[in-house]
Amino acid sequence: MSAEQAVGEAAGCAAPSALPRVLSALFYGTCSFFIVLVNKTLLSSYSFPSPVFLGIGQMAATILILYVSKINKIVHFPDFDKSIPLKLFPLPLIYVGNHISGLSSTSKLSLPMFTVLRKFTIPLTLLLEIIILGKRYPLSIVVSVFAIILGAFIAAGSDLSFNLEGYTFVLLNDIFTAANGVYTKQKIDPKELGKYGVLFYNACFMVIPTVIISFSTGDFQQATHFQHWTNFLFVFQFILSCFLGFLLMYSTVLCSHYNSALTTTVVGAIKNISIAYIGMLIGGDYIFSMLNFIGLNICMAGGLRYSFLTLRGNSKPTQPGDEENALSESNS
Repeated sequence: MSAEQAVGEAAGCAAPSALPRVLSALFYGTCSFFIVLVNKTLLSSYSFPSPVFLGIGQMAATILILYVSKINKIVHFPDFDKSIPLKLFPLPLIYVGNHISGLSSTSKLSLPMFTVLRKFTIPLTLLLEIIILGKRYPLSIVVSVFAIILGAFIAAGSDLSFNLEGYTFVLLNDIFTAANGVYTKQKIDPKELGKYGVLFYNACFMVIPTVIISFSTGDFQQATHFQHWTNFLFVFQFILSCFLGFLLMYSTVLCSHYNSALTTTVVGAIKNISIAYIGMLIGGDYIFSMLNFIGLNICMAGGLRYSFLTLRGNSKPTQPGDEENALSESNS
């Protein structure tokens, strides 16, 4: 057997089949799409003043759903012991930072510009996968990623509704999202906590500190005095956001399990571009400019190119030792 064939077979054995990779990516994209729309309605249309309180609701929903599922033996994850915090660190801190910055940025920017600036998560994820996970990507994938970034620069350069606070929150959210995806990929080993254990203990560790933050900043008090708690439609959408928050966290872990963290991020980017197109028609807060429109189309082209390469199999990242291991197997 040749060295090239050995490398190909070694990669093929490690890679999951195409169907779960595609389905998990579609599931993540769908959940992410709907939660942005629901959160945008709550924070902008209803002017709900407490994004941290909404994050607490999403964490509480995650804890409740997974705990009840564990009791009824629907899902399985290890019981708590003193080694779990060390196994998870620094994921809980990244998790809460991602939650709070994401919800805060949603309310500060127009929907199309929010989705454009979220593209900067992609090169950050690429960089962190190389540094933390030791992965390598072919040039075609790198070019597709930077086409998305180029489009984001062009689109953001024409933003006529510049908001420094909103830009700061969304760029922080990019950093936290990239770190969350890479560290989640590292922590979901089935021999350790597994998918459900990572989700459950993440939420458990961070819900109390987040409640403290909410109280100390006045966020909790603003939420309890909010005028629309008697509005059935608002309450329904709040509960829906909490449930979608759980589904989003689960779908993120699932997509990262079957794909790379970078693929999960690019799926989110494609979803965001789709939301930007919808926002042009129904959002009411989009300021049209030709540069912005051209930038969005370049972003979409880069995302579709990445998707094509992924489905064709050219984007599978390799660990530094993969080729050496395959060569040694071919010589044995």
